[in-house]
Amino acid sequence: MRKKECIAMLLAGGQGSRLGPLTRKNAKPAVAFGGKYRIIDFSLSNCINSNIDTVGVLTQYKPLILNSYLGNGVAWDLDNPEGGLHILPPYATESGGRWYNGTADAIYRNMDFIERYDPEYVLVLSGDHLYKMDYNEMLTFHKKNNAALTVSVIQVPMEDASRFGVMSVDGDMRITKFEEKPPKPESNLASMGIYIFSWPVLRNALIADHKDPDSSKDFGKNIIPNLLNAGERLFAYTFSGYWKDVGTIDSYYEAQMSLLDEHPDFNIFESKMRIFSNANMLPPHYIGSNAVVERSLVCNGCEVLGTAKNSIISYDAHIGIGAVVEDAILLPGARVEAGARVFRAIVGENATIEAGACFCGGTEKERIAVLGDHGRYASV
Repeated sequence: MRKKECIAMLLAGGQGSRLGPLTRKNAKPAVAFGGKYRIIDFSLSNCINSNIDTVGVLTQYKPLILNSYLGNGVAWDLDNPEGGLHILPPYATESGGRWYNGTADAIYRNMDFIERYDPEYVLVLSGDHLYKMDYNEMLTFHKKNNAALTVSVIQVPMEDASRFGVMSVDGDMRITKFEEKPPKPESNLASMGIYIFSWPVLRNALIADHKDPDSSKDFGKNIIPNLLNAGERLFAYTFSGYWKDVGTIDSYYEAQMSLLDEHPDFNIFESKMRIFSNANMLPPHYIGSNAVVERSLVCNGCEVLGTAKNSIISYDAHIGIGAVVEDAILLPGARVEAGARVFRAIVGENATIEAGACFCGGTEKERIAVLGDHGRYASV
């Protein structure tokens, strides 16, 4: 294979258990978002927008939908024969097979894939965050500092810092201290889970970590602290744009509803740093003669015969005659049959709200109703 300056390794095996019914049959990176996207689209689009044309996607939990969606990577222009998109699941060896034991173990067990391209740098990403980022700017910062590792960071409120890996830096942004989810953080510079390693450093660190029987095989808990203790040059790259981990039902719901603002913090419509998707092979949406649509995203293949207000109607969804969908998210293929009402709710992929049923969450400060993929709901 042709030598690459930088390749990406995208960790996409997360279960996302806090998303409840939405991830019982699906990996978190493959959960639908914003009508026509899946969460993994954002990291993949960042790669191609940054001219990184070789991406290994490490899958594990419930990979069927994710693998089918990714295909050969053509939707993201990642079907390049000199690189492209590669799905990397756990595999058996002569000593047996097992799951990836941690983020570092997942990369370690795919070192042969990395070696094929003999890269100078390896970009390690998570497949379950929402953001737009030019990784080239981070790579330029990494090279300028002759860094062994650069960690992308974002400033968070001090009261939230204990949820993240937190680092302290000197005046040159060199990392002087790193703590994974400290109870009393000394800094509000939070790791975004985006790393650029110089490949020789990462290779040696992974080998040493694999040999350590007491290691958790994790970047935040083991690899980064070990490199820091060894005196390696570790730097923090500050990112000032929108970044969000939609790890809970509330954050997932709120992030999508914010897309309906006239000037959203996260703009999916701007032409710069476009977001690509494998959800374009559908007919145009149809709005019936008696339908009402207000302040909503309505995607390809939808049929709206009733009312949609302040909602996200994902591709191939259906709202029947007399049905009302308000402050809600319909995931791909969801059906709200005639006369039904959906309010402050998330209706999963290919799920059905039966005719006349009322599937409603509480007021703004109360719970969001969630129906899992392929579920059916009828009023009792």
